[in-house]
Amino acid sequence: MASPLFSAITSHALLIILFVYLSSISNNLAAKHSYSSTHHHHRSSHKSSPFRNEKLHQAYIAFQAWKRVIYSDPSNFTSNWVGPSVCNYTGIYCAAPPYNHKIRVVAGIDLNGADIAGFLPDELGLLSDLALFHLNSNRFCGIIPETLSNLSFLFELDLSNNRFVGPFPRVVLSLPALNYLDIRFNEFEGPLPPELFNKKLDAIFVNNNRLTSMIPPNFGANNSASVVVIANNKFGGCLPPSIAKLADTLEELLVTNTSLSGCLPPEVGYLYKLKVLDVSFNNLVGPIPYSIAGLAQLEQLNFAHNTMTGIVPEGVCVLPNLANFSFSYNFFCEEQGICSNLTSKRIVFDDRRNCLPERPLQRSNKVCQPVLEHPVECFEQHCNGPFGGSVALVPTAMPTAAPMFSPSMAPTHT
Repeated sequence: MASPLFSAITSHALLIILFVYLSSISNNLAAKHSYSSTHHHHRSSHKSSPFRNEKLHQAYIAFQAWKRVIYSDPSNFTSNWVGPSVCNYTGIYCAAPPYNHKIRVVAGIDLNGADIAGFLPDELGLLSDLALFHLNSNRFCGIIPETLSNLSFLFELDLSNNRFVGPFPRVVLSLPALNYLDIRFNEFEGPLPPELFNKKLDAIFVNNNRLTSMIPPNFGANNSASVVVIANNKFGGCLPPSIAKLADTLEELLVTNTSLSGCLPPEVGYLYKLKVLDVSFNNLVGPIPYSIAGLAQLEQLNFAHNTMTGIVPEGVCVLPNLANFSFSYNFFCEEQGICSNLTSKRIVFDDRRNCLPERPLQRSNKVCQPVLEHPVECFEQHCNGPFGGSVALVPTAMPTAAPMFSPSMAPTHT
């Protein structure tokens, strides 16, 4: 975790950059906020106030309401949340908004790693100029307030590694400027709304929740995401062919342990910018799509713990940037060419528990034979159900996937 000083410097610099960016895309929003700010200023100009502008007064109301529902703050992050100087509160960052460079407003909240317990009050909706909202690795609980829909400039929302509950927080769908969404490691449940994938988001992290139902068929519709992580949920169904729409942007796709079934669609091979593909610990069947041999940027590839069959194609093994390739705990019966000796290419690989002749630590013939006698024809695999279920072979029992890194251990996204 970054030091508080480093965090403060990077947060402040990022806020400046964000507001410059937002100023170029938010003329309509700016007009609304400008009117509101001017209106409040003229209305209160004849009164003596400890606040420099009405926006800071509203922020003060929001933070005092929040402080009242914080029940544990072991590092005393919020101990100086007193008085009208809200820009001096720990974890609070102010900057000039896009619509008025003569005033300062609360533009960022960064309480990452503070270990605070409490919940989020409705009054946070008063922070209408907020661009960054980072609450990674705390003990906040409850549901996400609908009043966050007022945060029309919110660009990054990180609620990861907390104890939030309820259905997927649909309020995020109404945030027009949102670019980065991270709600991983919480207790959200129910389906992912298809509308999520219609938003122009650069990063989507919803892994390690209790989300269920199927992966929406418009999974790739947003055509702007560079990172999509939906791992360690209980979605089921197929990976939709619409994933191909992310070809120009997607670099990381992690769908680990999501009860994914059916065959891996050949459209995955259209994602020519992809660097990380992890579909391990699922119920996938059928062969590795030959189209994956075209992913020249691919560095990490993981098919482990599925029921995939057929050959491991040499075209995949000779990918120029491949550094880590795992296809263990499947039913592959042949490794083409160099695939049987990837250590010669300095590639870390794992081919255990397959049906590969003369390779160590393979499955027994008794286990392999029933599967290999009934090869899967992927063109006969059909997705059905409201969001696309799958007709597939029932896999053998496999170990449960280990949790992915918690946000506090993972590198920060910039």
